[in-house]
Amino acid sequence: MMSDNDTPPPQKPSSAPLAARPSGRRGAWLAVAVAALALAGWQWFETRQKLNDLQHEVSRKLGEFDTGNKEERGAQKQMREQIDALQAKLGAVDGRFTEFQAQTEALKALNQDIARGREEATLLEVEQAITLAGQQLQLAGNVPVAILALQTADSRLARLDRPQYLPLRKALAKDLEKLNALPFVDMPGVSLRLEQLILGIDKLPLTAYGRPVEKSEAQKAAAAAPWWQRTGGEVWQELKGLVRIQRFDRDDSALLAPGQGYFLRENLKLRLLNARLALFSRDQWTYRNELKVAQEWLGRHFDANDKAVVAAQSTLRQMTATEINVELPNLNETQAALRSLRQAKEKR
Repeated sequence: MMSDNDTPPPQKPSSAPLAARPSGRRGAWLAVAVAALALAGWQWFETRQKLNDLQHEVSRKLGEFDTGNKEERGAQKQMREQIDALQAKLGAVDGRFTEFQAQTEALKALNQDIARGREEATLLEVEQAITLAGQQLQLAGNVPVAILALQTADSRLARLDRPQYLPLRKALAKDLEKLNALPFVDMPGVSLRLEQLILGIDKLPLTAYGRPVEKSEAQKAAAAAPWWQRTGGEVWQELKGLVRIQRFDRDDSALLAPGQGYFLRENLKLRLLNARLALFSRDQWTYRNELKVAQEWLGRHFDANDKAVVAAQSTLRQMTATEINVELPNLNETQAALRSLRQAKEKR
């Protein structure tokens, strides 16, 4: 055995390992280079694949965007067309609205003209009614017609329903109250009764000559009898005419000459006509005086036993007791209110 101090003699390195060491390094570096190259190729390939995918995705996105853009442009174009159509329709509607406004203004002006025309026509009717009422009161004293005329005027004003007509309506109400408070005088009725009396004067029998008036029925019966009876009757009538029996316990009726009966009837008619005129003029004294004279003539010259004469006397007594002289009011307040209304309308 050898001891520790014994060191073996140095040996010379061999040339084979020294030659293999550089070649091993070159192989390692080559492997690293190949691996790096493979890794780079793989990365390049992967990067290229990703770039292709990204390019395809970008192309797809661009296509979708282009499609969406085209659709949006189409929608915008359609929207612009719709907006243009709406603007055209709006312009047409605006033109029609302007035309409608012009027509409305024209119709409003026409309606106002028609309303003013109707109002003016109504005022003319009211004025005519008030004038008619005043004429009926002053000339004929016809209170019912005057009341009807004033009521008609008030109803016309009520239809207008305007505050400026209230003073005139108040004046009409006051005058209507005055007229309604008057006592009623049936002047048309009295006038018609007088007219009936005038028409019946010619039929009333007279008591002229103191002889009874022959009855037409007796004459008809004598005409139907045989000739010998008619002859006997005529002889008997002549014999009776030779003797007259008359009462003296009452006044004799006035005797009239032949032909005066006509004038008596005509004068009696004139008396009744005068009474009728006095009735319309409200002349109480003349009215009663004429009726009293007519009553006196009926009792003096006409047959008091005849029913028609009795009825005529009764009618005359009733009409004599009628009070016709009623103080009628005037329409000054109503006429003044109407003048004020006219003046106020003319100032506008």
